[in-house]
Amino acid sequence: MLKYNLSGAMDMRKGSHVQYDIEYHIVWTTKYRYKVLVGKIAERARELIRQSCNSMEVTIIKGSVGREHIHLLVSCPPNISISKLVQQLKGRTSRVLLMEYKELKKRYWGQHLWSTGYFCRSVGTVTQEIIKEYIENQQNEYDENFKIIG
Repeated sequence: MLKYNLSGAMDMRKGSHVQYDIEYHIVWTTKYRYKVLVGKIAERARELIRQSCNSMEVTIIKGSVGREHIHLLVSCPPNISISKLVQQLKGRTSRVLLMEYKELKKRYWGQHLWSTGYFCRSVGTVTQEIIKEYIENQQNEYDENFKIIG
């Protein structure tokens, strides 16, 4: 259920005035599913994704570069929306890879390396039932779904 580290405390990430545990599974594919993410191109894509995530204080928990897709499991600060994160990752990698690798520019002459969409799912360590139970077990009066405690 809840994630705990070796000392027994919950695993939380910290920022300025915030503690959070927000994780996303993100997948996106190359345009037309061309299998172009191999060798040096795949290595460079991984490097660019790492750089972008570091600059936004996004932690890569796990990731893989397939021949035609990218899989990421990331922990993201609450001030960054998932759409902005994906926009940054896809935009920068596309721009730099097309500029650096002429063979990609020939295949993707329209300046778009990635397909237009992406898949995203939040990854929870606490279920909705656990949160409801926690709130329900708070003290004093309540009005059905929204209590006043204290």
